[in-house]
Amino acid sequence: MRDAYGREITYLRISVTDRCNLRCRYCMPEEGIKLLSHDDILSFERIEEIARAAVHIGITKIRLTGGEPLARRGIVDLVAKLGNISGLPMLAMTTNGTMLAPIAAALASAGLDSVNISLDTLDPERYRSITRWGKIEDALEGFAAAIGAGLAVKINMVVMEDTTEAEIVAMRDFARSSGAGFQTISRYSLQEMKKDGDEFDRPPPCAACNRIRLMANGVLRSCLHSDIDIKVDFSDIEGSLKAAILGKPARGAVSSTLSVGQIGG
Repeated sequence: MRDAYGREITYLRISVTDRCNLRCRYCMPEEGIKLLSHDDILSFERIEEIARAAVHIGITKIRLTGGEPLARRGIVDLVAKLGNISGLPMLAMTTNGTMLAPIAAALASAGLDSVNISLDTLDPERYRSITRWGKIEDALEGFAAAIGAGLAVKINMVVMEDTTEAEIVAMRDFARSSGAGFQTISRYSLQEMKKDGDEFDRPPPCAACNRIRLMANGVLRSCLHSDIDIKVDFSDIEGSLKAAILGKPARGAVSSTLSVGQIGG
């Protein structure tokens, strides 16, 4: 389905939780964020309903994000539900990888096709500093398990003010030597004007944006750099999705209601 500006919208990102086990300094404050109540979080059944409706109107790729999606109990069951949707060519996930190792094979068996792993450095001390308490060994174990499970793997590297070119080269070489993809992500704030540029691989330029997002509380966001949101009407899910697509702005601006820490990946 095309939006009002002729962009084909084929990509749905689904935040399955607002919780995360890390506190990356470019994403969350150390004390975390105000969390949604359990009753506000969409059930797996509701997520499946929305995903099926999305595929019916032309979505060809779904990515599970968070918070940290592996922090959602029973995530393998959700992957199995979505993996059974006819006409969905690509089911992906973005994760920090620290909880991935024990369930990578189960996720692949349930229908997950690919995983993007957030990894901003190969230095253990710097990793702990960036994540505030994470252990790089856990992330690397998850990375290896994902490759071993046959998932298509890509490393997401956020480039910060103190990231060096040598770090980027080292991460790119590590990904290549492991048979993984690699992309750089510009550090950004939703409270600052959206900027397009070609220095980094992500975020994408507005003119090429093909995505909408479902938040964990059932709100559709057609553009994160805006305050536009649409609560899913479960009596007309397709209508809600179409409204989100048709309401997508030509360009992102700023959001006064959403922070990076609330969207995960």
